[in-house]
Amino acid sequence: MASLSRTKARTTDGKPGWRIQFMDGAGRRRSVYLGAVPKKIAQSWVSRVEDLLACRLTGASWDTDLSVWVRDLPDVSHAKLSDAGLVERRRATECETATVAKLIAMFLSRSSARPATLRGFKQTLDSLTEFFGANTRLDSITAEGADDWRRWVMSDKRGSGRRAKKRTTDDNRLAPPTVAKRVSVAKQVFRAAVRWEWIEKSPFDGLRPGSQANPARARYIPLETIRDVLDACPSIEWKLIVALSRLAGLRCPSEFGALTWGAVNWQKGRLTVLAKKTEHHGGDHAVRIVPICPELRAILADAFEQAEPGATLVVPSAARASVNFRTYLERIITKAGHDVWPRLLQNLRASCETDWVERYPAHVVAKWLGHSPKVAAQHYLMSREHHFEHVVSGGGSEALGKGAEQAGGAAAICSADCSAPSVQIAVQQASASGSTEPQETTEPAATIQVAAGSSVFAPVTKTGQVAGTGFEPATSRL
Repeated sequence: MASLSRTKARTTDGKPGWRIQFMDGAGRRRSVYLGAVPKKIAQSWVSRVEDLLACRLTGASWDTDLSVWVRDLPDVSHAKLSDAGLVERRRATECETATVAKLIAMFLSRSSARPATLRGFKQTLDSLTEFFGANTRLDSITAEGADDWRRWVMSDKRGSGRRAKKRTTDDNRLAPPTVAKRVSVAKQVFRAAVRWEWIEKSPFDGLRPGSQANPARARYIPLETIRDVLDACPSIEWKLIVALSRLAGLRCPSEFGALTWGAVNWQKGRLTVLAKKTEHHGGDHAVRIVPICPELRAILADAFEQAEPGATLVVPSAARASVNFRTYLERIITKAGHDVWPRLLQNLRASCETDWVERYPAHVVAKWLGHSPKVAAQHYLMSREHHFEHVVSGGGSEALGKGAEQAGGAAAICSADCSAPSVQIAVQQASASGSTEPQETTEPAATIQVAAGSSVFAPVTKTGQVAGTGFEPATSRL
């Protein structure tokens, strides 16, 4: 049924090869070229080709021996049989077709992370593409290549995009916590490829990301500094941005933009916050309740008085799709006579939590701030100098809260019994007396029906019963 013949060498110094010829079911002559292989191997192929042809013509199934032989053929040899119509062409595996670009595109499309989180991943994904190449096959990336990528990320001084030459380090290299974050994201991306069975093992498995905490950029911001900044704010809306960050620990801008007047429970001193960053975890991660200290209450009351009739948002400017408070806040801090601190809004939130933890249990404060005590210890809580001095002065056996009071008042804590000057509170609350009646209707449980996972409050608007302006000029935007 099949014949074996010699073929001429393709080059002058090459060896002649072997060719198997046969007639297929349509009467056409087909050939399988074996190349320069020993005659015994070529003869064994003749019998295999005859078996395959017989099964093809009669529709019979392959026996076990023939199935194993075809299965174990190299891709090149298997392609010769498929070109001759004896076997089906092998499907290309994802491992053979998956590239760095394909993995990144699939990872972004299948990820359940929020858009802001995915935007944070972009620098890592761009660095993977730049280093390995968009069309590089995943199975060609080795553990050595992953090590080289991390060394390249650690030593790169150019930056990319808008961040080029604007890094916080003196030599324009990435800070170690940033490198740790990029390694963590890269491990996550390649773990997805393993889960999808595109590769057998991730080349990044052996890399240890390291700590993502960055104590070098942590700054405790005292309340005295914040009061100077509040005095320098040009509008009540800017006062809210500073006060909600430092006195209530809200995330800016994600939690500011969704904050409505219906979330303010004036009677019980509670602020219902939609935690957009953690709502995808479900349960009680979507909504949390934050206490309102007297100093923050006075600022909220002023803002409520000055809000336009029918207004629902507490900080309207934070609800815009793209908002950046950093540049203008730096100007306000400078105007107040203070040096600009790193991580402007994050350090305000961290300072708030540091104060609260000195008076209340860590697990309670973590619930107010919307994360775990472990996250708080790694990224938020800061050591205070007055604790150290208190121990040196012999007061180590006393309560830390008492030690804070002995530190001279500079570490005063804004809590349920806030240290705001009593005169200031009395004056500001008196100015908001006209808002007493509508405030009684802002109980979250009664008016907004917050459900776990919800991202929307039923609107609660300011009514005409409230007085118009207070000490600050009315404003609808910054």
